Amino acid sequence: MKPLVLICSHDTEFYLFLSHILEVDGFASEPAGGAKEALALADEREFKAVVLDCGPARITGSAICARLKREPRTGGLPIIALIAPGAENQHLDLLKAGIDESFVRPIAPAKLLDCLRARLALTKRGANGLENGGWLSCGGLEIKLDAHRVRGNGHDIHLGPIEFNVLRLMIEAPGKVFSRDELIGAAWPSNIHVGPRTVDVHISRIRKALKTASPGSVIRTVRSAGYSLEKPDD
Repeated sequence: MKPLVLICSHDTEFYLFLSHILEVDGFASEPAGGAKEALALADEREFKAVVLDCGPARITGSAICARLKREPRTGGLPIIALIAPGAENQHLDLLKAGIDESFVRPIAPAKLLDCLRARLALTKRGANGLENGGWLSCGGLEIKLDAHRVRGNGHDIHLGPIEFNVLRLMIEAPGKVFSRDELIGAAWPSNIHVGPRTVDVHISRIRKALKTASPGSVIRTVRSAGYSLEKPDD
């Protein structure tokens, strides 16, 4: 359930470097050599953003960007250009093509990651379809992804990083039942072994926090299946 980023680049070393940075920060990635391959992958995978590697010796990133922006399945994705030294003249063409953000390399990884997080928080909607300036909402419960803030009926709710990631997954799809394995995949680092009982403990902590600030927000236990954040009554 990690946010999936499409990296358009012909440079294998650049892709491996960038994919490692994204993986460490909780993203997943897929490579594509150009617009045609990117669109084919978009038919199979649910991408959340696109990163373009714009070099002086290759087809301009603006051509790829324009093609992706024209297609319904990729037109709404935030596209970020990383412009190599010597290709700075692509700035104007990228703007005309509809690029969302561009940086000249070298760029500090944290700057790219901050941009991705901010763009996803602004553009990504949960299954409830509600969004307010980067806040995802479910009834009186609100969560702001880029700031790692949670509110219940206007009051701040303080959660640890694991509880935040669990609640984030649930609020993006209210009513959906998530298995313990799905919650583990979304909230815990991949190199840490987590048992089902550990998930139950963290769910208990979230419930305790919600009971005080947002009593109308209920996490339901579905026997032999997992947990679900109940949708608010219409």
